[in-house]
Amino acid sequence: MDIQHLTNYLSNYIPLPQKDALLIAEKCKRRVYLKGQYLLQQGDYCKYTNFIISGATKTFHIDEEGKEYIFRFAIENWWAVDLPSFIHQVPSNTNIQALEKTEVIQISSQHLEELYKEIPELEHVFRLLYQEASISLEKRIISSLSHTAKERYILFKKECSKFEKRIPQYMIASYIGISKQYLSEIRKQLTHEL
Repeated sequence: MDIQHLTNYLSNYIPLPQKDALLIAEKCKRRVYLKGQYLLQQGDYCKYTNFIISGATKTFHIDEEGKEYIFRFAIENWWAVDLPSFIHQVPSNTNIQALEKTEVIQISSQHLEELYKEIPELEHVFRLLYQEASISLEKRIISSLSHTAKERYILFKKECSKFEKRIPQYMIASYIGISKQYLSEIRKQLTHEL
């Protein structure tokens, strides 16, 4: 199976000899999701971590009243996973849905554990990735608690510029915790300020 995208990505972190690339390829599978399909649904177990080759996903939670809370987007060379569910194999609190036709390389939690034993450096890579995810989440929490809606949108534009043209405005509004109408007002204000 061709996992060149993934091995190129991992090579940014560790040397990856051909034998290790082949081991990884044996433990992975490729999958294509159509726009709107779920990679994971709330309440299911997150069996795979998904490395995105092409496309985009959103990770979100739906509360008891049916309100959607988006808290992560992922595009090419990003990972889409519900970490608590994946690591502890407990029911997921989130959904992961394809926003476009999305191709991923999937690794199951069992196969990832096997790869850690066979390629110890890989565990280092995923530790770094989990640290970055934790740092990003902390920054996002602080931003949502201490910044105005306008500041959160400006920060989103700065840190997630690759997403803005691919993600519908109402989803960006949900991500930064405001209504789509209020986001529209903020965008008008910013246009007038230029």
